[in-house]
Amino acid sequence: MFPRLLCLCLLVMAASLHARTPNIILIFADDLGYADIGCFGAQGIETPHLDRLAAEGRKFTRFYVSSPVCSASRAALLTGCYHVRVGIHGALPPNASSGLNPVETTLSSMLKARGYATAIVGKWHLGSRAPLLPSAHGFDEWLGLPYSNDMWPHHPEARPGTYPPLPLYDGGAIIDHEVSPQEQALLPERYARRAVDFIRRSTGGPFFLYFAPAMPHVPLFAGKNFEGKSKRGLYGDVISEIDWSVGEILSTLDELSIAGNTLIIFTSDNGPWLSYGEHAGDSGPLREGKGTCWEGGVRVPALMRWPGVIPAGTECREPLMTIDLLPTIAKLSDGRLPAHPIDGRDISAFLTGAPPASEHPYYFYNHGQLHALTAGRWKLMLPHTYRTLGDQPKAAGGKPGRYRQARISEPELYNLESDPSERLNVAADHPDVVKRFLALAERIRQELGSAPEVVGKGVRPAATLDTP
Repeated sequence: MFPRLLCLCLLVMAASLHARTPNIILIFADDLGYADIGCFGAQGIETPHLDRLAAEGRKFTRFYVSSPVCSASRAALLTGCYHVRVGIHGALPPNASSGLNPVETTLSSMLKARGYATAIVGKWHLGSRAPLLPSAHGFDEWLGLPYSNDMWPHHPEARPGTYPPLPLYDGGAIIDHEVSPQEQALLPERYARRAVDFIRRSTGGPFFLYFAPAMPHVPLFAGKNFEGKSKRGLYGDVISEIDWSVGEILSTLDELSIAGNTLIIFTSDNGPWLSYGEHAGDSGPLREGKGTCWEGGVRVPALMRWPGVIPAGTECREPLMTIDLLPTIAKLSDGRLPAHPIDGRDISAFLTGAPPASEHPYYFYNHGQLHALTAGRWKLMLPHTYRTLGDQPKAAGGKPGRYRQARISEPELYNLESDPSERLNVAADHPDVVKRFLALAERIRQELGSAPEVVGKGVRPAATLDTP
């Protein structure tokens, strides 16, 4: 009798633990525009699988990244910190001597310590030398590129010799030393197949899959089953293939009967690279794009699904940020938060319900300088120089247009509820809000700095390698 009772107790405990430790799939597209998927208003692109995520989960319409550039954005995503806190800025070049410090707690290292199987499929871009690759940050396996897919000898805008050959890694080993254009066209399908394979191999316990497509970052390549099929040209073909990849993941979860215990998060590292015109995404109603802290650069589409936990077909309009994912997933998985300071907060209540609106502030940095902050309905743009295309014609053929520099000379205040396009500066009408936000800006400058004038007391160093 006693052994049977003990077995029953163990089964109940295992079931309880399983219920408390969902599988996590985090899909992080590259340079995806706010209006590039159907449920966010895409024109000429069909995204049935992403739309299914919205229908079966929750759409987040004010979801942000801390930086409008890729390495910095990815550092914030994985660490729960503003990227400036962990010393990562901009986009790291190939053979950079720096990268994300392995002493930082990442989503992958936190979940690995919790007993999760962990994998990254796709782009890394947080250090391209062996001591800084994904295995140093809690990933059991990796198939993908060490940095952006345009950092290669075929770049049409770079001088010869600017970039080395683009390698493809499997684990810590290079399996293709020089990825060709033809091979780039095969990567989306290869990534999807590897993601599905990892899920199938990990059904014995909880798993964390970080799925990071190389595109729609330029150069664009679509597989033979998608090329020429979209009304939006090659860019639409690429989005359709990303959507197909999501569909393959969803079908696998259904087949294995684990969809109900899997949290899926889909979002992007920043807004669209608008200078590439027809090869770039769409910011929709939002101003500007990648490389700027206007809404089009830092507000990204976000979808989350966890059947039975996240209410289906719902929408969250509160401002949230990728830095919130680490503490939220820690709460959902009983993971241990790092001892060092982080900047994100637990937003699990925003996933599952509708808590009262708050004015929690979020800050936007670009290349080490504080450019903007938002809280509640308001956003304050601080004085800085930013890039813009102005009214020049849209570029075509994969060759970029030229940015010009514009300047914000005085703080500008925008009401994002009534003016998401940031067209009407209402600073003169709300001096009290401006004063309050400037005080918040000064407080974060003291903590995280703002180049070149202020060095933050809370900044931790990136990893630096002494030899090339």
